[in-house]
Amino acid sequence: MTTEGFYLGGEIDAKTGDRTDALTDYDPGDLTTHGVIVGMTGSGKTGLGVIFLEEALLKGIPTLVIDPKGDMTNLLLTFPDLLPDDFEPWVDDGEARKEGKTRAELATEKAELWKKGLGWWDQDGSRIAKLKEAAGFTVYTPGSSAGVGLNIVGSLAAPNLSWEDDAETLRDEIEGFVSGLLGLIGEDVDPISSREHILLSNLMEHSWRQGVNLDLATLLGQVQRPPIRKLGVFEVDSFFPEKDRMALAMKLNGLVASPSFASWMEGKPLDIGSMLWDAEGKPQASVLYLAHLSEEERQFIVTLVLSKVVTWMRTQPGTGDLRAMVYMDEVFGFVPPTANPPSKKPILTMLKQARAFGVGMLLSTQNPVDLDYKAMSNAGTWCIGRLQTERDKSRILEALESASGGTDMKATDAMISGLDSRQFLLHNTHADEPGLFTTRWALSYLAGPLTRGQIEQLMDGVEPPAPTPTSQTAAPASQAAPAGEVSPGPAAAADSRLADNATPVMPSVAEGVAVHHVAKSAPWIEQVGGNPQSNHYKPAIAARIQLVFDETSAKLNHREEWEAIFTPLDELFDADSAHAVDYDDRDLVSDADSGATYELTEAPINTKTYFSRATTAIKDHLYRERKVTVYRNAKLKLYSRVGETEDEFLQRTDLAAQDMADAETAKLRDKYEDKLRKTQDKLEAAERRAEEIRVDIDGSRQSEMIDRAGALINILTGRGSTRSVTGSSRSRAARRSKEQRLETAEGKIGDISDEMLELDRDMREELEEINDKWEEIGGDIETIEVGLEKSDILVEDIALVWLPA
Repeated sequence: MTTEGFYLGGEIDAKTGDRTDALTDYDPGDLTTHGVIVGMTGSGKTGLGVIFLEEALLKGIPTLVIDPKGDMTNLLLTFPDLLPDDFEPWVDDGEARKEGKTRAELATEKAELWKKGLGWWDQDGSRIAKLKEAAGFTVYTPGSSAGVGLNIVGSLAAPNLSWEDDAETLRDEIEGFVSGLLGLIGEDVDPISSREHILLSNLMEHSWRQGVNLDLATLLGQVQRPPIRKLGVFEVDSFFPEKDRMALAMKLNGLVASPSFASWMEGKPLDIGSMLWDAEGKPQASVLYLAHLSEEERQFIVTLVLSKVVTWMRTQPGTGDLRAMVYMDEVFGFVPPTANPPSKKPILTMLKQARAFGVGMLLSTQNPVDLDYKAMSNAGTWCIGRLQTERDKSRILEALESASGGTDMKATDAMISGLDSRQFLLHNTHADEPGLFTTRWALSYLAGPLTRGQIEQLMDGVEPPAPTPTSQTAAPASQAAPAGEVSPGPAAAADSRLADNATPVMPSVAEGVAVHHVAKSAPWIEQVGGNPQSNHYKPAIAARIQLVFDETSAKLNHREEWEAIFTPLDELFDADSAHAVDYDDRDLVSDADSGATYELTEAPINTKTYFSRATTAIKDHLYRERKVTVYRNAKLKLYSRVGETEDEFLQRTDLAAQDMADAETAKLRDKYEDKLRKTQDKLEAAERRAEEIRVDIDGSRQSEMIDRAGALINILTGRGSTRSVTGSSRSRAARRSKEQRLETAEGKIGDISDEMLELDRDMREELEEINDKWEEIGGDIETIEVGLEKSDILVEDIALVWLPA
């Protein structure tokens, strides 16, 4: 395998469709006229894009990769040893299950496939090793901590360009940023008709012309109080009334205040130079992973990044060689034929102008009808794979004819129609005629789109390249401080040599940070270490935080305002220096007393970074330390209210327990009342039966006595015998039988009475158990602490305050 340029693959005979021995050797200089890769899903266009990037990096050409779908992160999956263990973390679980294999088995299969595939193209692990060594690889994830963070909007540093010579470049960058920002909040992005666009653009230009760096917070403040008097020929208030500006400021503030947007202002500053070369001049492969973002957010980032690229490239000397390569995978929606999204202008600008600066742009898409082909006629290289519809092919042929003019469109049509997977028509305006080729085996493992979790695994421990000395685009040192900082004035610099570490001039504070003096009448001044008699001031930070303690199970949604003064300030902000106080506007004044002196602190209070880190540290401190205590009765499922004492909560739980005991007692009484009623009915029946027997016995006795009396009279009169007096044995037996039945009935009455007593005793015992149980439950409380979620901590205000000490 011997090529002088980019080794893309092998040529195909257009007549037979067979691969020839000739290699596809692409001159990298041809890419300065830019290129387009078009192909349907499964055509191999993603693999071809990876191959272009691999070849550029092997040639020492840095690459900036915009990756809306997550496929291009595969560029980092390079395994020189081609071992199964290298592949295993990245193989697809779904594919393994579908094929009935374990991950290890699939990884072994993939490793063997890659080894064979590379061998077919006269490649091996040594070429993969050269690729890994040739460049630094970084995946940037704006708006996410999965990869390397990228501070997209934290600092709007004034570029190091002259307004006399580079006004167009600077205004293009401003237009790109403002268009993307307004798109995020759903506002009109037309730079001509949109009042919002005109105002923000003029505010940025006003600051940059003075060499002043901006951030979003400062820009938002300028929307409310513009530092300019007119917009065009109209007064600002006439062109854009204060009420309407406030509405715009509120929208922008909603964006800035959003916790999810905070991550957009964290991480490495957006610096194109250091994304292409590190401080030692080593080429970089910088992948901007955007798969996790919404369409509006992608538009904003693509617009901003490419606008920065345009600004950067215009600072470079001209060259005919390929200096750097910008690759964008899937441009659907970013440069359409009719609409004008914010991203379209910087893309078209690069296609028209980047050639002179040696910057090549390669765009890829599976939706050819969504491309602005009049603009794309600037592309000198077309790689066309399998297409989905005849309409797609017609649009491609139209674009090729516009770009080349003399190409045989009929033959080109036939070649496109016969393409198979991983086969492409290469149309290069620098070549005599188009040709067919099939792509070589990629050095990188093509695993498909990576998730944020996989990105985090891939970037674990990777440090982004430090800014190169020549990559900064900030204004000259005589005009402005480094990005995100405010230069201390000459008076402050001179006073740094004063004795006793004091200066009569207040040291500079980062732009956009509110500055106050603590009033000597503040009731808490001594509590925080201040001295109301002193006229020497030391720096402190005042913070007002809104906290939300939210615990669903406790039905707790407690909000409170937490205020504190942080002092002393050191080089590294320490949130443990907090003094919780209740301050208001009466405690803070604008100016110090006459003759005041200020401490020259080691804390870098002239940098935005210090206050950003302080904000983060305060939130982390509150997340760890700030809690509210509540009491819980788990069995009653009751929680105390914030501020409710233990005794007050015990009274509530005792009442609740009594209610539960009363309810359970009522059920128990109902149960025993039924049993007792039935037993009472049995007792009454037994007593009635006994009474009936007694009456019967008494009647028999009376009858028997009457019979005996009659018999005795008969004897005395000579009409009867003595036997008749004593009665018959039958009547005696009948009487004894009745007496036995009475005895049985009375025994049954006794048994039923005992049963009723036992039921009453059982009921009383159970009632006592119920009362004891609920009395114990009512007093069974525990203390729990409810902490904060980071999303429930809102830093409402943070300011630098000078404390008399």
